[in-house]
Amino acid sequence: MTRTDLPLHRRTITVTAFEEGDGEISVEAELSDERPWERPPGGTVHRMVLAVRVRLADMVVVAAEAGMKDFPHAECPRIAPAFDGLVGLSVAGGYNRAIQERFRGVSGCTHLYELTRALGPAVVQAAISARNRAGGPASHDPRATSWVLNSCHVWAPDGVGLRKIDAGWTPGPGPRPVPELGAFEGSTDS
Repeated sequence: MTRTDLPLHRRTITVTAFEEGDGEISVEAELSDERPWERPPGGTVHRMVLAVRVRLADMVVVAAEAGMKDFPHAECPRIAPAFDGLVGLSVAGGYNRAIQERFRGVSGCTHLYELTRALGPAVVQAAISARNRAGGPASHDPRATSWVLNSCHVWAPDGVGLRKIDAGWTPGPGPRPVPELGAFEGSTDS
């Protein structure tokens, strides 16, 4: 593959989560589109931000705020209040369908919509981190992982994630990657 040293476009999405207490987390996402070839160097075309607060007990968005720091058209920021419509959505189930219905296409902003898409999985990961950090009792009950079921091939209803739990693996911090199923199946034969 042949290419020049100067990229045509650079998109960066950053998502950061914080514990808020009272069983809630806040998650802040930022999208930046740059054209490194533009003069002045590093011309930023888009810089959008989206922040949500999520109740961990049911994974429901309780607060949302969208903003635009850099945008191509003076009218762009007018759509930001529409993303208050995230409030009340469950990030655990039906989230992707709900955000498509509310914010895709002319009902939203392409870039803020991309941030809503990035937020879903990031909120789930942040919730896992919050639960692990809290040091609560580990659960071998597959229902305790129901909010990750069907999120990927490992967490399919008949997938290896639940089979590892059945074989004695306790979800939580490290080591990563979690060893293959056989490592747990052998450990239950004492």
